[in-house]
Amino acid sequence: MIVRFFPGPISFLKTVLIAIGMLAGSAVFAQANKNIPFWDTNLTFQQRADDIVGRLTLDEKVAQMLHAAPAIPQFGIPACNWWNEALHGVARTPFPVTSFPQAIGMAATWDTASLRMMAHYTALEGRAVHNKAIALGRTHEEYLGLTYWTPNINIFRDPRWGRGQETYGEDPFLTAALGTAFVQGLQGDDPKYLKAAACAKHFAVHSGPELTRHSDNFNTSDYDLWDTYLPAFRALVTKAGVAGVMCAYNAYRAQPCCANDLLMNDILRKQWNFTGYAVSDCWAVADFYGYHKTHPDALHSAVDALFHGTDLECGNSTYKTLLDAAKTGLVEEADLDTSLRRLFIIRLRLGMFDPVSMVPYAQTPESVLEAPAHKAHALKMARQSIVLLKNENNTLPLGKKLKKIAVLGPNAADTTVFLGNYNGTPSRVVSVLQGIRDKVGADAEVVYEEAIPFTRDSVDENLRTDFKDLARRMRDADVIIFAGGISPQLEGEALKVEIKGFSGGDRTTIRLPETQTELLRHLKATGKPVIFVLMTGSAIAMLWENDNIPAILNAWYGGQSAGTAIADVLFGDYNPAGRLPVTFYRSDADLPDIKNYDMANRTYRYFRGMPLYPFGYGLSYTIFRYSRLGVPRTVAAGNPLTVSVTVKNTGKMDGEEVVQLYLSHPDAPGKAPIQALKGFQRIALRAGESRRVAFTLTPEDLSLVNERGQLYTPKGKVVLSIGGGQPGQRRNTSGAVQVRSFIVE
Repeated sequence: MIVRFFPGPISFLKTVLIAIGMLAGSAVFAQANKNIPFWDTNLTFQQRADDIVGRLTLDEKVAQMLHAAPAIPQFGIPACNWWNEALHGVARTPFPVTSFPQAIGMAATWDTASLRMMAHYTALEGRAVHNKAIALGRTHEEYLGLTYWTPNINIFRDPRWGRGQETYGEDPFLTAALGTAFVQGLQGDDPKYLKAAACAKHFAVHSGPELTRHSDNFNTSDYDLWDTYLPAFRALVTKAGVAGVMCAYNAYRAQPCCANDLLMNDILRKQWNFTGYAVSDCWAVADFYGYHKTHPDALHSAVDALFHGTDLECGNSTYKTLLDAAKTGLVEEADLDTSLRRLFIIRLRLGMFDPVSMVPYAQTPESVLEAPAHKAHALKMARQSIVLLKNENNTLPLGKKLKKIAVLGPNAADTTVFLGNYNGTPSRVVSVLQGIRDKVGADAEVVYEEAIPFTRDSVDENLRTDFKDLARRMRDADVIIFAGGISPQLEGEALKVEIKGFSGGDRTTIRLPETQTELLRHLKATGKPVIFVLMTGSAIAMLWENDNIPAILNAWYGGQSAGTAIADVLFGDYNPAGRLPVTFYRSDADLPDIKNYDMANRTYRYFRGMPLYPFGYGLSYTIFRYSRLGVPRTVAAGNPLTVSVTVKNTGKMDGEEVVQLYLSHPDAPGKAPIQALKGFQRIALRAGESRRVAFTLTPEDLSLVNERGQLYTPKGKVVLSIGGGQPGQRRNTSGAVQVRSFIVE
């Protein structure tokens, strides 16, 4: 994809003056049509949309259904490019913006308030970018508009999927909670106008593989569809009020998702009563005839997508055939009008046709770009996202009196790794190396070598590092910090990567690349403390490292301030409290085929093996104890349930804990998860401080899905656990999980 850059910097004053000039230039159109209802701000958005749609020619209507919608000069309507991204900050814009941790890292914070604030800051920066685009007459270009095709709330069911880093992990409850927070923060709470428009994607049953996504057809049971793949979408549509939904490339039950009877017509529009706009994934409608072979040509593909409520094509050709379809009677003009009303209502809700004085968000100044509060929040979330996976014999935090620190590895000095994908470009990104140097200053010598690439296959054999010689040279260091793992250049969307362990953006193995393990073996042989700082967007199998390396941090792709956050954790200026939003499996043998969408033995909810690190896992530099779990003995079916527990920081260091609540239904008559997350809170406790934490479980939280995909409340025994992780999983804190049972009558 091409990112277009504006020519040269422009001051805010000049931007405003240009904007005024543009408004004056378009006043001819506005003045000429001032008497039509579309411009009457006293009317409802529905009335205004009805008016403008009724005035458009057939050619104009069809043109407005492509993502690059052209201007309509006779009505003073500017061009609108719907394609924009904001996965973890405004993406692909030509201006410097704040870059927060990749979505999977934000999920590791388990903090809905932080995610909501991040989305709020992102929307503000997006407004400033859009204001610049208006001033420069560039609203027709991609990545400058207010309709963001975010968040990605697909379930990360298989760690080999390269785009799993864009999601909030493997759990429907966590994904729904974080996705809801994102939508609320991005869209705002103004009763009339949207701050920005979010879009839930990819609807539905979509999580790899990348190489065959355009032609794949997946099937699931009704149980898995409603228990795993749909809950987050249902929450964002029916509760969060998400403005848009993007349908997926693949087919589901032999129908492409963007023309799927069950997904688009029955569930989305009829059952959930979704009134927002639906957009295809980019060129997905062309896949109907190009890859799925379910339709004979572009014309019939476009007609079928329209009949299934796909209002907008991300593409520039297939929906053009709707003009012939309307002229020949394959579609009624009224069918186009339904979609056009939805599209214009979104633009009206964004305030695109109203005076700036009426739209509070339209007054957002350029100064919000990389504002100090935004950069501080990027650092906060980077810290919050770090998961301490291992800390043998309290290797961490490091002391401040070290004389020599060795920093090695392919991710040690790199900054691009922290930006993930679908990212913007900040003015400054702090690497691990720079973060450590900033932390210790002149008090310690910091030596650096890249040492190795990510994989052995990516370097000429004659240029490979002599590991024995490297280890010998590192023997006088007080500590060795190895920054390794993988990178967004190896895992991601449809990448042209074909090396051992990686193919087309996906991973063919979840093992840590062998050359990194080999180097770590030599580093351990030095007898010096070795700390592994892992960067990844997905689960890594690292059995040897877990058994032999004393301290392991998972830093994900942590955004612009990741290096600072890592150094803060390494040296004890921040007590880590990130928790895994995915299961870290022990080996590839734990995984079913990536094309198998059956949830049996997948994710913590159904996996019956022993994980390397379980979902919800993460260590701390302090210890939390749980006591006085209050659970009623019985609850009537259909009633809410309130439970509470006391959490105490019994250690010597202030810290944060993620209190997690899980339910299991041992008496359920049909399928049920082994256990399922139903509540979580991230809290901060000073050393010695206690707090009473309460959860209220709704009737839906106490329900299960039956074989037909329907919610029901099973009667009988329910086992509830509250603690710092799942019950029955290893954890380095004592008394961490309290378990009780109650009866649903």
